[in-house]
Parts: sequence; C-alpha cells; structure tokens
Amino acid sequence: MLSLLQNITIDDISAFVFDFDGVMTNNLVYIDQTGSECVSCSRGDGLAFDVLRKLEKPAYILSTEKNPVVKARAEKLQVPVLHGIRNKVSAINELVRAKKYDLRKIFYVGNDLNDYRVMRKSGYTACPSDSHPIIKQIASITLQAKGGDGVIRELLEEVFKLNFIEILYPE
Repeated sequence: MLSLLQNITIDDISAFVFDFDGVMTNNLVYIDQTGSECVSCSRGDGLAFDVLRKLEKPAYILSTEKNPVVKARAEKLQVPVLHGIRNKVSAINELVRAKKYDLRKIFYVGNDLNDYRVMRKSGYTACPSDSHPIIKQIASITLQAKGGDGVIRELLEEVFKLNFIEILYPE
C-alpha cells in the first residue's frame, strides 16, 4: 500500500466522502433485458460504515451517477448521498460550507478522472488499486483492494488501524 500520509489518525478527519462507482463497486454495470441496472458492492464496506457511525465520523457518498441503485445502497447503509452531481468540487464546497467542515480535513476516496479535481481540493485522499493512473499519482494512499472489494474496510482497518471487533462488539 503506497501512502503519503504519516501519523494521521481518525481524529484528524472531519468527514469521509466516497465516490460510488469504482470505489464501492467494481466499476461494472449489469443490465437486464428490461434495461434495469445492477451493481455489486462489498458487504465488508457496509460494516465499515457501521464503524464510522459508531465513532460518530460523518460519511457521505458523492456520485455523478443518477441511477437509483446509488441511492438504494446509501439508504441501506444509512449514509447521506449526493448523486447525479455534475460538479463534485462545487458539491463538496457546499457540503463543507453547510456542515462547517474544514476542507483540509476531508478524506475523499475516488477512482477516476471525474474525481480528479475534488481529490486535488481535499485534504486527504485514497484510491483503489485499479484506479485510473492519474488518480493513483495524486492520491495520498493507493489501497491494495480493487474497487468493490472492500476499499472502505481496508482504509479503516489497515490505514487507520481500527479494530472492528472492539468498536462494534465490545465485551
């Protein structure tokens, strides 16, 4: 795991913002005969959102995709979602303003060129191992997981060294 972050802790983060396609999914879309789209997501990432909620760390999904599958997954995870967003920089600036976050303490996870500008603005960044090469060049951390294979879980367990058992299932 390539990391440009040193001595960062979960307390240094105001909020986490995650792209959907290619981060929470494997960037593939499945289309049935009626035209309905489906994607595949990691249940391990679902547990990671439980940890963030337990730690009272705000988390958001920010996606250009308008497909209802993004909203449906966010609702199941109980995570606020901003989807159908054309300009991710404007959206994150509005989020920072509305919630009074420090942009330098936003941790953004993206994988493709539409994440480039928002990643350049965010204080901390990560990307899956199968991200676009330009995104891998600018990310603070390139994770080992591919998109849809537990990216968020790896970030919390391996980068932030969070113990899910102690946090979610204390004795």
